[in-house]
Amino acid sequence: MTLALPRIESAGLDGWMVRLFDSIDEANMPWLTALVRQCEASLSDALVDLVPSYTTLLVIFDPLVIEPGDVRQRLQQLLANLEPDDNSAAADVVELPTWYDTRVGPELERIAERAGMSIEQVIEAHSQTEYRVFALGFAPGFAFMGRVAEAIACPRLDTPRRHVPKGSVAIAERQTSAYPQVSPGGWNLIGRTPAVLFDRHRDGFSLLRVGDRVRFVPVSQAEFEQLGGDSQPMEARA
Repeated sequence: MTLALPRIESAGLDGWMVRLFDSIDEANMPWLTALVRQCEASLSDALVDLVPSYTTLLVIFDPLVIEPGDVRQRLQQLLANLEPDDNSAAADVVELPTWYDTRVGPELERIAERAGMSIEQVIEAHSQTEYRVFALGFAPGFAFMGRVAEAIACPRLDTPRRHVPKGSVAIAERQTSAYPQVSPGGWNLIGRTPAVLFDRHRDGFSLLRVGDRVRFVPVSQAEFEQLGGDSQPMEARA
């Protein structure tokens, strides 16, 4: 694969947006993870944050430590010699135990009807796919993962919920994720995981990181509760 010519765009006085690709593809990940690693090494103490997404990398730096022009020049040098990260393909698979049930996943039935499938087939399609974490955002620890099987892809809700329970596993178009904490949200809920997705006392805070491979592993309600999950049902339009 040949890396397309990237664009470096201004993102304010303390940031540059590196646009590497124009479309979402898992093949983007080795290039993005390689650029993240090289930016960390090149910018060192001048670096404030790196925010990777499906196709871009936002580089935030301290303008009191380094000039914006110097950052751009370093980025251009890194991009000129960028090679994909061979280690990204070998990332460990993170397994998220998931209780799939209409009591905690009220859109399971909607997705099944839309796809012409049974609920069991929807669960199978979702849980047998290995996902890649493309980006973190929306809320701390919220991982945007893809790609969901086309048969069970489903648009966001017309009206977002004000209250989505912690751990809710959801689908939006061909993306999937799990809500790290209680929050508003408009994704289709299909289950719930007891996994602690964000912990301020954990190194790096987030359980999932960009580049990780993830599988949702079906568990029973009893197993879910034994792992610390909250099985309180919710209304379909809570």
